[in-house]
Amino acid sequence: MDVTIASCQMPYVHENLEYSLDLIINYARRADDLGAKLVCFPECYLQGYVIGPRTRELALNLSSHRFERILDQVSGIRPVLVIGLIEIESSRVFNTAIVLREGELIGTYRKVKLYGGEHGIFDPGHDFPIFETDGLKFGINICNDLNFPESTQAFTSQGIDLLVCPCNNMMGLENAEKWRFKHNEIRAIRASEAQSWLISSDVTGKWDDRISYGPTALINHEGVVVSQIPTSMPGLLVQKV
Repeated sequence: MDVTIASCQMPYVHENLEYSLDLIINYARRADDLGAKLVCFPECYLQGYVIGPRTRELALNLSSHRFERILDQVSGIRPVLVIGLIEIESSRVFNTAIVLREGELIGTYRKVKLYGGEHGIFDPGHDFPIFETDGLKFGINICNDLNFPESTQAFTSQGIDLLVCPCNNMMGLENAEKWRFKHNEIRAIRASEAQSWLISSDVTGKWDDRISYGPTALINHEGVVVSQIPTSMPGLLVQKV
C-alpha cells in the first residue's frame, strides 16, 4: 500500500467554532497540497473540549442547516477529513468524529469509552464502523478508547490498515506531566494488537490552568513511532503508509 495520510497538532481553541473551522480548512489545504488522501484532526476540535453546562448548547445536529453550511465550506477539499466535534441527536449528546469527503458526510464514530467527567454529559457510542479511501481501510478510536484493548479488537477481525485517533489531552499540569510520554506507549500497544498503522491528532498549548503537549504521531504495526510532530507546537504530519 502506498497512500499518503496526514494528521494535525492544532492550537487549542475553546468555544470558537468559526476560528476552529478556519484552522481546519487551512491545515487540510496544506495537507492536500502535499498529496494527503486523509487528514485527522483532534477530539472535539470544532467547538473545543467543553465538558459542563454548555456542552449541550454547543452541540451540533448533523441534520441541521448550520452543519450543512460547514459542509459547504469544506466542499472543495479533496482529502477525507476526520474531525472531532460535539454532536446532538434528539436528546442525546455524543463525543463524535465525523468523516467527510469533499463536503459530504460519509459516516461517524461516537466515542465508546467515556472518561471521568464525560459520564453524564455524553452518551457512549456502541458501533465500530469501517471506512475506506484509496484502498486504505480505517477505523476510529477517540482518545480514552485507546486505553481499552477491546476498542482496537473490535476492528482486528475486519482487517483494517489504519487506526485514526482524534485526541485532546488538555490537562492540569501534574496530569500532563504524568501522561506526557505514556500516550505513545499505549498507542504503540494498540497498533501492535491491531497489526495496523495508527495515527493520532492532538491539541497543544495552554488554556486556563491546563496544558497540552500533544503528541501527534504515526506508529507502525510493530509499535514503532515512525514520525511525530514536536511536542508543544502546532504542526502538520504527512507520511506515506
